[in-house]
Amino acid sequence: MKVLVPVKRVVDYNVKVRVKSDQTGVDIANVKMSMNPFDEIAIEEAVRLKEKGFATEVIAVSCGVTQCQETLRTAMAIGADRAILVETAVELQPLAVAKLLKALADKEQPGLIILGKQAIDDDCNQTGQMLAALTDWPQATFASKVEVVDGRVQVTREVDGGLETLSLQMPAVITTDLRLNEPRYVTLPNIMKAKKKQLDVFKPEDLGVDVTPRIKTLKVNEPPKRSAGIKVADVAALVDKLKNEAKVI
Repeated sequence: MKVLVPVKRVVDYNVKVRVKSDQTGVDIANVKMSMNPFDEIAIEEAVRLKEKGFATEVIAVSCGVTQCQETLRTAMAIGADRAILVETAVELQPLAVAKLLKALADKEQPGLIILGKQAIDDDCNQTGQMLAALTDWPQATFASKVEVVDGRVQVTREVDGGLETLSLQMPAVITTDLRLNEPRYVTLPNIMKAKKKQLDVFKPEDLGVDVTPRIKTLKVNEPPKRSAGIKVADVAALVDKLKNEAKVI
């Protein structure tokens, strides 16, 4: 069974994000980039499935600029067997990415597609669901545990009321939550091995997909600065301020 794992190149989560002076987007010039943390969890889970003997091959996929190859090399250092880059300079939106992944799924015929539930840059939380709809495969989102039992994949997912366990017929789409696993540390020998692994590059037109953006970003603003909090003497003073100053009651 092949496992396809999409990974996204994003601004590193430790970096303080700054908006461009012309407010057209986020400034990524000379900024540290890394793999989306949720996708790193997805790669780790796919590699664990291979180590348990359920998967035969783990394929990492990324869509975007040439520099995404660095992200794919990291995925291969974690344990992916090979990688595919769909190279484009166009700003990709969730539906376009889902269409590209659908085309690759038709080509590779994986038994599972495991991806992060969302990216930390746009926080859309849409690609996995859109991909499941396009492929017409069963899906399990926000997975906190994944097991393959009797030819089916059992996914424990977090919902408002607690935990829910789903049994899916494969092929299927799974999106990962933070509590699914803790990704392994990437060692130097594995980084060196990753440099020799296969990395194929395609263009969106090679896959017959139109990635023209459907949504236009008009303006990007930094969130307003919050004023400092204050201490009140008693409950009566708190109620007075909530009523007369904050006007929330």
